[in-house]
Formats: sequence, C-alpha cells, structure tokens
Amino acid sequence: MAKTAVKVGKLIDGNGGPVIDRGVVVIDGKRIAAVGSQSEVTIPPDATIIDEPGLTAMPGMMDLHLHIAQFNTLTFRNYRVAQFEVSPELQQLYALFHAQLCFERGFTTLRDEGLMSTRGLLTEHTIAVRDAIALGVFAGPRIIVSAFTVGTGSHLDLILPRAMLRNPAATADGVDEMRKLARQNLLRGADWLKTCASGGGGTDKESPQVRNHTQDELNAVCDEAHAQHAYCSIHCFTPQSQAMAIEAGADTIEHMVFHSDEMIEAIVSHGIPVCPTLLHRTDHAIEVRRTIGTPQFTLDKMKKIQPFTFETFAAMQKAGVKIFMGTDMGQEPDMGSNAMELEIYVKLGMTPMEAILTTTRNAAEAVHLDEDLGTLDVGKYADLLLVDGNPAEDITVLQPRENIKAVMKEGKIYVDRRKGSEKDVIDVEYASWALADG
Repeated sequence: MAKTAVKVGKLIDGNGGPVIDRGVVVIDGKRIAAVGSQSEVTIPPDATIIDEPGLTAMPGMMDLHLHIAQFNTLTFRNYRVAQFEVSPELQQLYALFHAQLCFERGFTTLRDEGLMSTRGLLTEHTIAVRDAIALGVFAGPRIIVSAFTVGTGSHLDLILPRAMLRNPAATADGVDEMRKLARQNLLRGADWLKTCASGGGGTDKESPQVRNHTQDELNAVCDEAHAQHAYCSIHCFTPQSQAMAIEAGADTIEHMVFHSDEMIEAIVSHGIPVCPTLLHRTDHAIEVRRTIGTPQFTLDKMKKIQPFTFETFAAMQKAGVKIFMGTDMGQEPDMGSNAMELEIYVKLGMTPMEAILTTTRNAAEAVHLDEDLGTLDVGKYADLLLVDGNPAEDITVLQPRENIKAVMKEGKIYVDRRKGSEKDVIDVEYASWALADG
C-alpha cells in the first residue's frame, strides 16, 4: 500500500484542540498511520511527500441534511417546470452531479435526506448513485441514503404542488402502511429512514404547526429502522413535534425552528443530535427561491419563521445540544456552497473551531461513523482537505472554491488545485453548463 506524508503549515485534527503548527499526516493506503507536529512524527523513508507549508489540513467536511436530486438553482431555471419535464433518469444524473459539486468543495460525506417526485421517491436512483461512487465507477463523496417514509398530505408530500399528480406508492397512512413503506425503503437499500412530525417552511400554504403523523405512526417508522439496524431522522419544527420524536426514538432531529426551554432540556438529556439547516432560511436563500419560481406565499412564510430559527440555534447552542451540520440544500442555494452554513453558526455565537466540529467530529458521531471518520486520528480513513487560509480563525475561508486546494478521500486525491497538480472530478468548466428545465 502506498504511503504518503502530508506536511502543512497548520493542522486541524477535528478534536477541538489547538491548531497544530507545522503539522503532518502520514497515510498508509486508505487510513491514517500517524498525525501530529513534524517535530514529533517520524515520516517513513518510502513515503511520498506532499509539502505545503502555506496551507491548512483538516478533516473532510460533512453535510448531513441535503437533497442531491432536487432541481437546484445551479442547474435548473425553474424547479416547478422541471418537475413536469425532467425524467427520473436525467434527475438521477443530476443527483450525481450535485454530489460531485459538493465533493469538489470539500464535502467528502453527504447524507441525502430523500426526495419526492411525481414518479415516486426515487430511492433506488439515489442508492444507485451511492453505490456507483462506492464501487469506484464515478468519483464523488460518500453518500448516506435516507429515504422518505411519510403519509398522505404530510410536509414532504407537499413538496409537490397540491394539484400535481402523485405516485400513490410514495406515501403511507396508518401504522401498518407506514411499517410496509419503511420496510420497502430498507429493502431497496436505504441506510436511514426520514419522516416528519410537523409541518414545514418551504411548501405551499402549510402551517409549520400542523401534526404530520400520529405518535403510533412515528413509533412504527423508528421501530422498523432499528429492527433492521438502521436509523431514523425526524423533521421537527415545533416543541410538540420534538416531544413526539423523542418518544418515537429518533436518532437525529432535523431543523431548528421553534423551541421551548423544556424541550431543549429533554433533547439534551436524551443526547439526541440536532441538525440546524440555517442556510436554507437566510435572505439569500429566499431571494434565490424567488428567482426559480417559488410562490410568494411560501417566500413570506420562510421570511416569517427566519428569526425563530436563529433564536432557537442560539438557545440550543447555549444549552449544550449536540449540533451537527446540515444545510437542507436542495432547490437553493447553489450546490457546493454548503460551507456558508458554518458562517451562520459563528455569527450566532459559535467559535470558528466549534463550527468546524459540527461538520467533522460531531457530524460523524451523529451518523455513527466516528470510528472511521470525522477526525484526523490514527486508524481512521484519510479524508483530508488542504485549505488556503486558517478556518479556525476565519470560517469563511472554506467557502470559495479556489481556497479548497485539495480534496482527499480514503487516501486518494480527487481534487487538486495546487499549481502544477490540477485535477478535478468535474470535466466541464465550472458553471459553463446550461440551466435546464427539460
């Protein structure tokens, strides 16, 4: 197995400690063999040396709540038109492309949180993208597939306009149907199930306060996931829905919108990780949604709940909730700009290092992959970024494409923007592709 030693000016190992000056990561095959300061680590004599004293090394980032098969503003003019015109096969190819757009900007692991289309859930399509990448057919990030397991008229059903034709097999009602849909999703190969306990923000004329499922239905979905050694995430906008998710045994709670002190205390005591998804709530995201055909009613609702999301984040951060990074990237903003989420966390009270942990160590722990991912520690996969700048001082350096100088996954460099070493996973010139509606 090939050995590589990556020498850098600064090293962030993802454990939350101080930045290591003149750091080095020794890689043996796919995994890390040694890590620390160059004065303390012995570099094997047969190792290939990558010496970048002006760059910072850090773990690969993770976005654990996004929708890679959505019609994103970077690739589609109008997502509503696309819902009628784009075939599932083409949509699957865009899912791969969207995943690669995130990968080339430093996101080595993604958890896709499902899709609702006129043709159904397209769970098999996303699983095929996951498997093709894992098998080495295409370059891309590690993908965790979380499949929608929801009821008729639920928040995720209302991602489609109300009058649009639907695939009746995409939703279920009652405990037995929910169990069957859960089992079908797991049979197809989903890693996680995704359901909803409340309404949401990005759909037409639906209050975030509405209840989406009975407690028994939520219990059934989580029970089926756990019975097959899988996991369940639950969309929650309200304290009532958070209480239902806790009772059901949710493995993660998705979104920070409304809160109560009592429910924050309960979330902390149960140790359930929570995903904020704040980038989706910003003025920038709302304006992007306006340009790609979102109705004014929905835009108004997104703006109305915006201040509550920021207040809830600050309250949960202060109370010690386990926070991991997710953007709800789907229709907006543009795929690959995921690191903008971290800037919001810092503006709301986190230190840059705390924000880094949400997308590295905390993220890996939330999806039970921390034995292999999340930190630069001996024995873990060598998922490694080389960054121009120090994100522990300025979190915004993770946003520009040109600052992500190299992306390594499991010891292999897939993206290299260092002078004389140009390599990428996307063959076309960035943003040169046409916007599609069909």
